[in-house]
Amino acid sequence: MPLKLMYITNNPQVALIAEKYGVDRIWIDLETLGKEERQKNINSVKSHHSISDIKNIAPLLSTAEMLVRVNPWNENSEEEIYRVINSGARLVMLPMWKTVGEVEKFIRAVGCRAKTVLLLETKEAVSCLDDVLKIKGIDEIHIGLNDLHLSYGLTFMFELLTDGTVESICKKIKQAGILYGFGGIAKIGQGLLPAEKIILEHYRLGSTRAILSRSFCNTELTETIEEVESTFKENMKKLRDFENIADKAALHELEENRKAVQDCVNTIVENIRTGNRNG
Repeated sequence: MPLKLMYITNNPQVALIAEKYGVDRIWIDLETLGKEERQKNINSVKSHHSISDIKNIAPLLSTAEMLVRVNPWNENSEEEIYRVINSGARLVMLPMWKTVGEVEKFIRAVGCRAKTVLLLETKEAVSCLDDVLKIKGIDEIHIGLNDLHLSYGLTFMFELLTDGTVESICKKIKQAGILYGFGGIAKIGQGLLPAEKIILEHYRLGSTRAILSRSFCNTELTETIEEVESTFKENMKKLRDFENIADKAALHELEENRKAVQDCVNTIVENIRTGNRNG
């Protein structure tokens, strides 16, 4: 089964192009609370989306689903969740949760009016995952490698893929019968850790969801909407073609890839640390 792919944009034209070439979910990102402080030294996407973006894009979509990431649980969460669902969100994602209580409140607030997605990205969330998985009403869990590696004080987010953390989390979620995914995917042939190696890890670990990273189609670096369309057309075809290969990979090939990922990550981490010392 192909990965369900998510792409972050609040541009209606870009959203429709992404949908046209097979992106499964258009992601409106409302998370702002604490994000700037957490990721101040990280080159990550910090969007400035609004609830009006949901209203503008949701009615245009025919095959893709509207996913909205709200803020971490706070005193205004119930109102925010009510508004995003009324505006057209089909899936609501809760980031940065740390307790069973926060998840329970989130599930109640959504109230079966949309699908629920937990973004697991804190070490506290990993610690209480066994109890969280007992809660009814969780539709999906996505493992957010960026903030989770910061939470553990690691050097590179894909260390979580090689130190057993992601594998352990995936096994628990799979046992609970909940759909799951992790991380992001760059263009085929690109990325510090090549996208092909990451895709094979998705297939090995039973992951069925992934985010298309900013580099997959960086609209800030494209000059025309035609360029955006050609980028999606080319990159989505390459990605889906490689998935056909990944789907047929034998167990020994997946295991060989796991070892290759470990070697690649170790090299990247060493280079980062050496660079930091030299800098």
